[in-house]
Amino acid sequence: MYHSKGYTVAEATKKIEKYCAYQERCHKEVVEKLKGFGMIPEAIDHIVAHLIKENYLNEERFAKNFARGKFRIKKWGRNRIVNELKMKAISRFNIQSALREIPENDYLETLDDLAHKRLSEINEANPQKRKKKLVDYLLYRGWETALVYEKIKELI
Repeated sequence: MYHSKGYTVAEATKKIEKYCAYQERCHKEVVEKLKGFGMIPEAIDHIVAHLIKENYLNEERFAKNFARGKFRIKKWGRNRIVNELKMKAISRFNIQSALREIPENDYLETLDDLAHKRLSEINEANPQKRKKKLVDYLLYRGWETALVYEKIKELI
């Protein structure tokens, strides 16, 4: 089974090093990319081991950067971050480590800002519907149920 792209291990290694140097990647993304290059499992294992040894691939570093970025830029809550990391096959240890990257006071402050901003955008006269829209929005973004309901009580 020879692939039309048919890379040698050395060529694939060079390409994937660039891929990893461009931005943090998780193991799953790298393995998928290598499969796309038509690499056999033995070659994939060899290349992944090389990437880890040379520090191109570091799952803990990936998880921490991912958590910080999604929190700061997309304003995701912990639940959404955890679920996304699980889908990327990140270990529970690294997920816990990543969540510690988000300072608690920043976390609560962001929830507050997000809730206020969203509430001002909801054009709904009915208080129950207003409340539901805000709750749905915050839960979808991955904020914990208890924190969301506490915030709603405070705002509405």
